[in-house]
Amino acid sequence: MDLPKVFKPEEFELEIYKQWEASGNFSPSKDGKGEPFCVIMPPPNSNGSLHVGHAVFVTLEDIMVRFHRMKGQSTLWLPGADHAGFETQVVYQKKLEKEGRNWFTIPREELYQEIWDFTQTNKAVMEGQLRRLGASCDWSKERFALDPGIVKIVNQTFKKMYDDGLAYRGERIVNWCVKHQTTLSDLEVKHEEKEDPLYFIKYGPITLATVRLETKFGDTAIAVHPDDERYQQYIGKEVEVDTLIGKTKIKVIADEAVDPAFGTGAVKVTPAHDPIDYDIWQRHKNEIPGPMIVIDQFGKLDLLKHFPDNEAAKKYHGLKIAEARKVIAEDMEKAGLMVKIDPTYKHSVATCYKCSNVLEPRVLPQWFIKMKPLAAKAMEAVRKGEVKFVTERFEKIFFHWLENIRDWNVSRQIVWGIRIPVWYKGEEIYVGEVAPTEEGWAQETDVFDTWFSSGQWPFATLKTTGDFEKFYPTTVMETGWDILFFWVARMIMLGLYVTGEVPFKHVYLHGLVRDKDRQKMSKSKGNVIDPLGVVENYGADALRMALVFGVSAGNDIVISEDKIRAHRNFANKIWNASRFVMMNLGDNFIPGQIDLEKASSTDKAILVRIEEVGKTLTKHLDNFDFHLGAEEIYQFFWHEFCDKYLEEIKPAFAEGAAEKAKVNTQQVLFKVWLASIKYLHPFVPFVTEAVYQMSPAKQKEFLMIEDWPQN
Repeated sequence: MDLPKVFKPEEFELEIYKQWEASGNFSPSKDGKGEPFCVIMPPPNSNGSLHVGHAVFVTLEDIMVRFHRMKGQSTLWLPGADHAGFETQVVYQKKLEKEGRNWFTIPREELYQEIWDFTQTNKAVMEGQLRRLGASCDWSKERFALDPGIVKIVNQTFKKMYDDGLAYRGERIVNWCVKHQTTLSDLEVKHEEKEDPLYFIKYGPITLATVRLETKFGDTAIAVHPDDERYQQYIGKEVEVDTLIGKTKIKVIADEAVDPAFGTGAVKVTPAHDPIDYDIWQRHKNEIPGPMIVIDQFGKLDLLKHFPDNEAAKKYHGLKIAEARKVIAEDMEKAGLMVKIDPTYKHSVATCYKCSNVLEPRVLPQWFIKMKPLAAKAMEAVRKGEVKFVTERFEKIFFHWLENIRDWNVSRQIVWGIRIPVWYKGEEIYVGEVAPTEEGWAQETDVFDTWFSSGQWPFATLKTTGDFEKFYPTTVMETGWDILFFWVARMIMLGLYVTGEVPFKHVYLHGLVRDKDRQKMSKSKGNVIDPLGVVENYGADALRMALVFGVSAGNDIVISEDKIRAHRNFANKIWNASRFVMMNLGDNFIPGQIDLEKASSTDKAILVRIEEVGKTLTKHLDNFDFHLGAEEIYQFFWHEFCDKYLEEIKPAFAEGAAEKAKVNTQQVLFKVWLASIKYLHPFVPFVTEAVYQMSPAKQKEFLMIEDWPQN
């Protein structure tokens, strides 16, 4: 059968995918050979379209899945979508702002339903995009993070943790975003270098340095380093201090957290509004007062509850932080309490990773998970080799983080997500999957940090699909290195805690996508590549090959339109070479035996090479060296098969050539071509399936279920 002269992806890809999906071959076979193979798709957020980073995981995971499926293993790639809690709420909040609507005035149930409808619409679009990229996942098992079955398992886990003493409600200092009105975990804090004035102020006989003048009303101590000889005479004593709202006394304490080289070596301690100060207070509870909250949830000074009868305090009450800092500085200078100001002090500031506003630490009652017991078991599992990192450097980073892990604040003061299954009645607390039957109980309004539910994704999804016994632990977790702590580490900890087994045997972490100048992609830079736009212009195969070619595990992926265009040319090469093969086999060709004794040296050499290539490629794919595999089959097909072999055998098909030699070469040509497109299929599934379907001697319904030649 002749192929059309030009390969046009848009004419084949959509139809091919429909046929694949309708065939049921994306589902795992019941009689697979060897170990089952399973990948749980990192569930994309259901709040927008896919970006080029998503195309990376689709490409890498689809390569694995198609390879192991062709090897005959029972293969499951389970797709899903994440509700993405806070991230989705931020996206929807922006939408409401554009519409002139106030997020905080919409009733909870109404707002939840609006976001539900919003995510379901996005989810449908996103799933269409995954199909467009060629994802051969089992759509019959697709899961959403708010499916009732998933929610039930997440709640069961929390109840178990509460009963085991791992989940607890505690009043601690937490990260608070004034804009979004919620707490954030330590991992959601973005530290940015900022330049602010450093104020040197008088505290009685001591001069100390601070950036945060506005918190001075909540100071409970002055701290110095225990070995700092400048302040030995004051340690353990109270000093009298003049303030803007009157005289007070404050104690001087010694703590090793104080850096003698910072400022004057003396610092003010404000436990309610600084995490380091909070820790200092924890160590000195018997010496100094506890946290005194002087900034409210909206980032305004709240003084009158502490100083109700103080006329001077009224001037500062209700001021926003930036304004308060300016006014206080001016008033302290007038009062002679300001020693000097360094206007260009550079320091690291904790900001919200979504809005970049400076976070305001607050002491609040929240739900926490004790992490050290979970971390110890996760580290032990990795040390034993139960989980293996494809890139060893990430294993070292993994250990460093877990060795220094702190308890996890899983409470979020938002609407969108899984409500924490806790009910209150007076001082009583009830934790369970369903509400108490008696009247008078009120449910917790906070929802779980989205990573608490997604950290249970492997076992939760497989339990709800009925595949847990067969496919857990899964084979490999493939995702971006930037969520090693957010997700991968937590999946290992929670998987071990709930099931007693690790959730996956291998971890493959891919890098970030950068442009040709190795710049991070961002809308503001105008260098973002729309994966679906690229697919429309060049085909999915070209994008997939460009994303994997020349990129090893963990390294950043450099992508450009030129690189994608080059691999569109490779897809054309596959098409044109296949067209040559079809023309010279004829419509009546029947695969048969090759007579090696009568084979030409050219035929013998290519048969040896295709076998070598197959062994090398199989080894690379088994070892997760996808870039090496892509380069191996690319070089062979383009340069050895097309440029050399096809040119050398043209005389065998010329008029007057010996018929027996021609027939033998046809058999060699077909064998090498078929093996080649099988080897190419995981990387460029559409063009290889298209040419396979036009073969005069295809043996199965689809190339995607053909046997891998090196079995």
